[in-house]
Formats: sequence, structure tokens, C-alpha cells
Amino acid sequence: MAEQQMVGSRMRLVLDDGIDETSGKQLFKSKGFNNVKTSATADQLYAIATAVTGLQERPLITVERNDESEITAV
Repeated sequence: MAEQQMVGSRMRLVLDDGIDETSGKQLFKSKGFNNVKTSATADQLYAIATAVTGLQERPLITVERNDESEITAV
């Protein structure tokens, strides 16, 4: 049997950076935040993301959360 414990979490905001003039493809910029509390809920992270986005020049596309876990034998 194994046990999983979350040891770290990061949040990344993906922002709209317009359209590439030559290819016509969507461009993105991202802004990362390390050391996010592992106990933070999705609602709390989204509230922070929207507050931070208000300080950005680009509109928010999506919010990503990347959790890091440690797996040990029990």
C-alpha cells in the first residue's frame, strides 16, 4: 500500500497575447506563482487569479494549478 502527500503547489495564469500577424495563431503569455498553499481551494485560487489579472494588461484565458506530491510506502 502507498500513501500520497501533497508537498507543493504552483499556479499559472495563461493570458491572451493577441494573434500572430504572420500565422494567424493565438499567442499566449503566462505568469507563474510558486509556493501556493497546498490547502488552497479552487475557488480561492480563482479569486486570487482574477484579482491579479485586474493588474495585467492582457485578459485571462485560463488558470492552471500544478500540485507536487510525495508517494511513500505505508
